[in-house]
Amino acid sequence: MTILDEINANKRREVEQAKAKISVEELKLSPFFKRSVNSLKAALKADGASGIIAEFKTKSPSKGVINDQAEVTEVTSGYVAAGVSGLSVLTDEQYFGGSFENLAKARMANPKTPVLRKDFMLDPYQVYEAKAHGADLILLIAASLSKDEMLHLSETAKALGLEVLVEVHTEEEIEKLNPLVDLVGVNNRNLKTFEVDLETSVRLSKLLPAGVFKISESGLSSADHIHYLRKAGFKGFLMGENFMKTASPGQACADFIKQL
Repeated sequence: MTILDEINANKRREVEQAKAKISVEELKLSPFFKRSVNSLKAALKADGASGIIAEFKTKSPSKGVINDQAEVTEVTSGYVAAGVSGLSVLTDEQYFGGSFENLAKARMANPKTPVLRKDFMLDPYQVYEAKAHGADLILLIAASLSKDEMLHLSETAKALGLEVLVEVHTEEEIEKLNPLVDLVGVNNRNLKTFEVDLETSVRLSKLLPAGVFKISESGLSSADHIHYLRKAGFKGFLMGENFMKTASPGQACADFIKQL
């Protein structure tokens, strides 16, 4: 069993427990259900966009604890002040130290910035959770889903007004894409081995459908990486650890964007 298999098995248990506590109808009562959604796609298209999607995460299976002192409101506000195009907030608690509280706090602190719910999405119920806690878009990991499952989750997201970011790592996973997908992220990290290779983005970029918005994820740590990937057609760059491992993630992000 890979770490991804383990995470997904645990996530399915968590979802069943959540369903037993809070119904979809109760999730729909959240004030966040009434808000208009911010578009990450539009933010990445904007003139002068940095393209940086800065992530708040305190730990990961590959790195262990990254920063357990960081406060989500302070960090995400710092990211926005630095000029990011969007925010990504982990909601998986067991493996990434995330929470819905962090997602909601990031939303409240940054009302006009697109916020991604970063988690292992396997069930339509989780899409309602994302909306109920202030997310503007969801992440679908192709390695975890069949083509039909991805379509069903995409349809659910669209019905709630959310954008869809699909993450791929192999040529075979590209075959699972559907017309409802707004953005495609290429994960440079193999979720089964956690090895990172930037050339994964460059290689798969040539195989993605024409006109799709491309985002590169994982292993990005220098302005040279961003310039290199822009030449390969990428508009967005998901970065977390590079900022979160510092004492002041917001300042680290600002310093990075200035280099661009």
